[in-house]
Amino acid sequence: MKKNMGIFDRIIRISLAIVLLYLTFTNIIPQSWSILSFVFVAILLLTGFISFCPLYAILGYRTNKSQK
Repeated sequence: MKKNMGIFDRIIRISLAIVLLYLTFTNIIPQSWSILSFVFVAILLLTGFISFCPLYAILGYRTNKSQK
């Protein structure tokens, strides 16, 4: 599994996950949407930490310019 995400993309994903967690725990996001929110946070954190996005791989897109 080759890394296909650059550092900026990783920072955006992890930051978005943190904001989404905050919104969920402070009940700004309704409780009925919280499970979907947690799933989305898990996906964002996982792809952010391992630097690999399966959707990018399918589309042939990469933001990591160091590997060709």
